[in-house]
Amino acid sequence: MFLQGSNPRDYTRDRPFMANIEELRNERLKKLKNFESVRIWPYPRQSKRTHSIDMVFSDWNGLAESEKEIVIAGRLRSTRGHGGMLFCDVADGTGKIQVLLKKDGLGEKSYQFFADNFDIGDFVEIRGTVFVTKRGEKTIQTSDYKMMAKSLRPLPDKWHGLQDTEERYRKRYLDLIFNDEVKQKFVIRTKIITAIREFLDKRGFMEVETPVLQSIYGGAAAKPFRTRINAFDMEVFLRISPELFLKRLLVGGFEKVYEIGKCFRNEGVDKQHNPDFTMLEFYWAWADYKDLMAMAEEMIREVLDKTVKTGKINYQGQEIDFSLPWPRVEFADLLKKHAKIDYWDLNRDALAKKAGKLGVEVAKGAGKAEIADEIYKKYCRPKIIQPTFLIHYPAECKPLAKRLRSDSPVLANFQLIVNGFEIINAFSEQNDPIEQAARLKEQEEMFKLGFEEAQRTDTDFIEALEHGMPPAAGFGMGIDRLAALLTDSNALREIILFPLMKPRTEPKSVDLNSRKESIEIENVNIKNQNDN
Repeated sequence: MFLQGSNPRDYTRDRPFMANIEELRNERLKKLKNFESVRIWPYPRQSKRTHSIDMVFSDWNGLAESEKEIVIAGRLRSTRGHGGMLFCDVADGTGKIQVLLKKDGLGEKSYQFFADNFDIGDFVEIRGTVFVTKRGEKTIQTSDYKMMAKSLRPLPDKWHGLQDTEERYRKRYLDLIFNDEVKQKFVIRTKIITAIREFLDKRGFMEVETPVLQSIYGGAAAKPFRTRINAFDMEVFLRISPELFLKRLLVGGFEKVYEIGKCFRNEGVDKQHNPDFTMLEFYWAWADYKDLMAMAEEMIREVLDKTVKTGKINYQGQEIDFSLPWPRVEFADLLKKHAKIDYWDLNRDALAKKAGKLGVEVAKGAGKAEIADEIYKKYCRPKIIQPTFLIHYPAECKPLAKRLRSDSPVLANFQLIVNGFEIINAFSEQNDPIEQAARLKEQEEMFKLGFEEAQRTDTDFIEALEHGMPPAAGFGMGIDRLAALLTDSNALREIILFPLMKPRTEPKSVDLNSRKESIEIENVNIKNQNDN
């Protein structure tokens, strides 16, 4: 903080004090002892806050007229000294306000204790009355103050915050302090989830929870994470999807169920993929995939209205228009248009050769439909910018989906693609237990040939289907991808609060001293200045 001295310019930004973080931490530890020496607890149990900062601004005229004392609490963000006065900015979760501490108002001893022992980053409580300075800034004149939580580490340079992208992910708490734009992204993300819940709840869907630890993984084509339950002495998997358990609930008599929760896939990490991610899945008895297309349009538009307040967004410089209706495009037609491949004219081996020529890696044991899907992902999907329903995948592609007709070569399914992102995957659900068992058996054969993403056979699920499941449609949506689109975020990790990060090659100590970082310190202790 800037303190009163013989020459106020000694304490301004044009003469920063450079210091090592560990040295600064030690200085703050000394200040912590100063509180203890005068029997002040620097980490009190509770605050007597009467107003959040937004409440102060909203009731400003009434507070000014009544001259009523109020109490605010928040983080000390900056200080500047002038004569026997300290102007400070204090911020809470609702906003920021200037406060004034005057030596002739607090008394020299109290004023100096604040000047010597309070630092930027500390959480403080301020009691006082509101007024407007000569420069027109709304301010609280302090009659008393209290330390609420002493900060032992200085915040990063307030002008630049955290510049290193990985450091922002690793220390998201600091990212949120300095980057209001980042903070707002997570506010929007929460509003997206709230809007989805309200949409489904209004339509009679019931939110449920299904197991995250599963004895057999299923519901998607993905590699699982493995772990172990010691009490049962058995290997289990983190779920890749809640699908098979949600459909068990249809068997049990619930007709509309949904779950919003974490799923885990032990695969690559890129702009559109993260090892753990948030998924919405819902299942609707007596509906089919066409019902879900109509519902998807309605849901997304309602989410847009309640979050970003517009039907047109800008994503990475590209305008995306969600005006209805969205076009429907056949999977095979898209493959022919962009990859020059006629899916129906080629067998598995011929398609594999085509994939090789196109530079598409063919996974060991992959079937014809899986090879076509990889070609589509590389050559077709990135070209879909505006919201588009991609419909009718080859029947072999999704073993849990129902064919369009009993003898149809395509599925009753769709994906919603936006700007190359697969946002929604949905289809009419397979409820014929004999057909389902046969389709999963095919997947098992592919797994034996080395296709690691093949779906495994869950015999209990097959048994549940044999008890009877009504015709139904199922819907899966990646919450992170939708949030990334609506917040103009370049990668999923931008919209996940605490993404898993690979350890650094050279691990840092907790105090970051190994990086030998230095920061500009504006709150020079007056005693140190006098010593100099």
